[in-house]
Amino acid sequence: MFLATVAAVAASDLLRPRSVFDVMRAGDPGVRQRLIDLLQPVSLANCQLERFGEAHDGGYLMCANLLSEVQGAYSYGISGYDKWGYDTATKAGVRLHQYDCFDTRQPACPSADTVFHAECVAGVTKTEDGRPFDTMMNHLRRNGDSGKRLAMKMDVEGAEWESLLDAPDAVLESIDQLAIEFHFVHEERFVPVVERLKRFFHVAHLHFNNVSCLDGIEPFPTWAYEVLFVSKRIGEVDAERRVTLPHPLDALNNPRLPDCTAATSRP
Repeated sequence: MFLATVAAVAASDLLRPRSVFDVMRAGDPGVRQRLIDLLQPVSLANCQLERFGEAHDGGYLMCANLLSEVQGAYSYGISGYDKWGYDTATKAGVRLHQYDCFDTRQPACPSADTVFHAECVAGVTKTEDGRPFDTMMNHLRRNGDSGKRLAMKMDVEGAEWESLLDAPDAVLESIDQLAIEFHFVHEERFVPVVERLKRFFHVAHLHFNNVSCLDGIEPFPTWAYEVLFVSKRIGEVDAERRVTLPHPLDALNNPRLPDCTAATSRP
C-alpha cells in the first residue's frame, strides 16, 4: 500500500514545479511541532503490546489483551493483503470488514469471517473516477455495527484526515483501538483532527515509516507515521512509567532501507 503512495507522490513531483515534498518543507514548523507534541505516547498500565499484521510494512502494534470485548473489526486500505485484519479478527473472534476501492483483490483470510467491500472511506459520500467512497458512519450502519465496540486499522493515503474529522462522536466512541498510518505533516487542519481524537483516545504508540524519510520537515523524520489510539474508556495511564521508542516489536517498514533516525532520503 505504501509503495503505491510513494509512486503517486513521485509522479506528482515530476509533473508539478512545486512538489509535495517542497510544500511540506516550506510548511509552518510550528504546525509540525504542535502535531508531534500531540502524538507523544503515554504508558498504559493495562496494555500488552503485540504485533498484528505483516513482519514489516502492514504490521501494527496493538494492545492484544484489550481486544476481548471487541465486537467487530474494520480494515481500511488493503492493497491485496491484510494480515492485520486476519490477526485481529482471529484474536477477537469477530467478523472483519475490509475496504479498498483502488485494489479490489480480496485478501486471503482462510479461517476468519471476512467481508470485502470494493469501496473507500471518506468524510462524505461520493464517487470519484468511478470509485465509490462513503463515511465510517454509513459503513457501520450498513453492516449492522452501529454502537458495537470495534477494532479498526486505517491506511488510506491521506483520506484519513477528512474521514476522522467528519466522523460523529458516536463512531469514535465505539472504537476500542485504532491503528492508523497518517500521511503528511504540513497542514494546519491536521492539528484539530488529532486534538479531537485525543478527546476519545490515549496515544499508546508511535512509529515512523522509514520508506518516507525526509529532511527539512523537523521535528518529524518522516511524512508517514503509524499511531495506536486506545479508547480512554479502557486504557489506564501509568503516569510513573516513561515510554521508550522505538518499541522492541517495531520493525522497519522496508528492511532494505535505513531507519529515519540513522539517515533520511531526499526525493
